[in-house]
Amino acid sequence: MAKQNKYSIIIPTYNERLNIALIIFLVFKHIPDVDFEIIVVDDGSPDGTQDIVKQLQQVYGDDRILLRARPKKLGLGTAYIHGLKHASGNFVVIMDADLSHHPKYLPHFIKKQIETGADIVTGTRYVKGGGVHGWTLMRKLTSRGANVLAHTLLWPGVSDLTGSFRLYKKSVLEDTISSCVSKGYVFQMEMIVRASRKGYHIKEVPITFVDRVYGSSKLGGSEIVEYLKGLVYLLFTT
Repeated sequence: MAKQNKYSIIIPTYNERLNIALIIFLVFKHIPDVDFEIIVVDDGSPDGTQDIVKQLQQVYGDDRILLRARPKKLGLGTAYIHGLKHASGNFVVIMDADLSHHPKYLPHFIKKQIETGADIVTGTRYVKGGGVHGWTLMRKLTSRGANVLAHTLLWPGVSDLTGSFRLYKKSVLEDTISSCVSKGYVFQMEMIVRASRKGYHIKEVPITFVDRVYGSSKLGGSEIVEYLKGLVYLLFTT
């Protein structure tokens, strides 16, 4: 399956000691016949995340698991840029470390890309077969409302703007990420909107987003404010 392609899976981490071993195990389980590497970009986690990754390198090999640490929290967008510098694949997958993005969907992403030749394949919660699990009603309404608001203003051509489980052609990610200025929560939205404006071919795969099992969510009130500011910025710059 996809023998000629190599996939660089970038996983940014901060305090994911309880999750990182499981997510890596599941990646190896679900795409055993695919040529891939996992690039862990850790922002100086004080909980020992890096120690766990180093142990995993002894199990799987440091050619399959690359630890590319940074000294402190420097933002999600720059984490992807940092990981991209070390990616040797011609495709790049970005996903979260907290198990909200299940690696069982990776074969679907790869298959969809091969079948359609898409530049980007993005996971979506908002089509048939997709959804969320473990969220309160208020969080579901907030997420749906944010998505509807963004659709109304930006017309991006995809159903799930703020999802962060995506497969990119490496060249497309490099081009798109170079024109993005947002950080944090807004970054994913800017990425997909700019990719759409550039005319890249985007396909979707339904996924079920599962709220993190271990650790605490990093989404708070400040991120929601940043999202609204980012929405206004994109409205006037794309």
